[in-house]
Formats: sequence, structure tokens, C-alpha cells
Amino acid sequence: MTEQTGVESMDRGTVNANPLTAAALMIIVKTLLAALPEFAARADGGLPDFGNAPRIFIANHTSHVDTLTLWACLPAYLRAQTRPVAALDYWGATRLRRHIALRGLRAVLIDRSGHTPKTHVLKPAQDALRAGSSLILFPEGTRGSNDRLGPFKAGLYHLAQQMPNVSIIPVYLSNTRRSLPKGGWLPVPLICTARFGKPFTLKPGEDKERFLARARDTVTALGSRD
Repeated sequence: MTEQTGVESMDRGTVNANPLTAAALMIIVKTLLAALPEFAARADGGLPDFGNAPRIFIANHTSHVDTLTLWACLPAYLRAQTRPVAALDYWGATRLRRHIALRGLRAVLIDRSGHTPKTHVLKPAQDALRAGSSLILFPEGTRGSNDRLGPFKAGLYHLAQQMPNVSIIPVYLSNTRRSLPKGGWLPVPLICTARFGKPFTLKPGEDKERFLARARDTVTALGSRD
């Protein structure tokens, strides 16, 4: 199966998660990273506030273990509904990564090579939301080298425009960069956490710059509590 075929198959729903692969990933992530969730927002009854489906979980990005950490921190029922948005050039580069992405995480692979027209780059993510899936998205677009968040790319705004009622849930990941920094190969066992904040949506008439600044501020604020 080619990398592009893998992306197309996922969009048509013909590639299903392998329960053994997903279970193995959970064991590995929990063993190496602990992947402990924290909740800064609670709904009625004291339960974590995850808003309404579909959802986009947005987080800071400093490590290749960010996706696995956030995914493992989700409650089981949400994990089954949620697909990470991942870079095809990395997660599709080898057979093992592609298997983890497609069979373990049911990832939505995005082509960043420039070969796909800009108007179509986000189509797999848009299709996933329309089909009822939630997404994990790193709006910076690439990994940072420190704990300061970079500017958010426009992709999040365009997704929110397409589905203005989507619940956007900010998340701050701690310790993932220390476990597997940029340029590292093997994660160091550390307790990594995901702090979930209050869901928000695109406001009527809100322009791209203000929306992206507000989204970035919500994630940054969660990190300032460390």
C-alpha cells in the first residue's frame, strides 16, 4: 500500500483500527510516559467539560510523542471517536510509522509536501469532521524547540469556519519535550500530562487573526499553571 493510497483509504473508511495495535500503543505510552490527564474545566456534575461533538483538541507541539500522549489521555469513549491530524511526510515515511498512524491511531494524514493544492490540503480533516469524528490538531504546524508556543497556522481557522459549531478544546502538554526532544530518537521515561481547558467556538464575525490569537492564548494560559 502506498502512502497516498493509505490516506485515501482512511478517508473512505476502509482502513480500520487494529485493536491489538491500539492496545499495544496504550501499554507502551502508559509505561513510558504515564500520560496523565488533568482537567481545568468541569461540566455539570463535576465531569470533565468536553463540549459537544465533533471536537478539535488543539495543543502545543514540541515532540513526536505529543500525539500519543494526548490520544492516551482521552477517555476511552472519546479516544474511539478521535483521529489525530498527522503529517504524511513523517507518519507515512516508514511501514512501522504508517501502521501506527493508520491501524493504531486512525490518523488523518495531511500532505505538507506542496504537491497537493492548498485548497485541498485540509480536505481529509474536513471530511473526518463531517463524518462525525473528532480531531487532534497541533495548530503551530511543526514542533517547537522550547516551551513557548509559536504562531498558530490558519488551518484551525479554516476548519472552524467550515464547521462553526465544532467544540475547540485547548490542551497543554507537559514534559513531552523532555521525554523526546526535537532530534531525539528514543523517549526517556517521564510523567507526561495533558491539561484540558474549557471548550470554545469561533465567534460570529471573528476574523482569522483574532481567532488564532485567542486560541493560542487559551493553550498558553493552561501552560502557565505549571
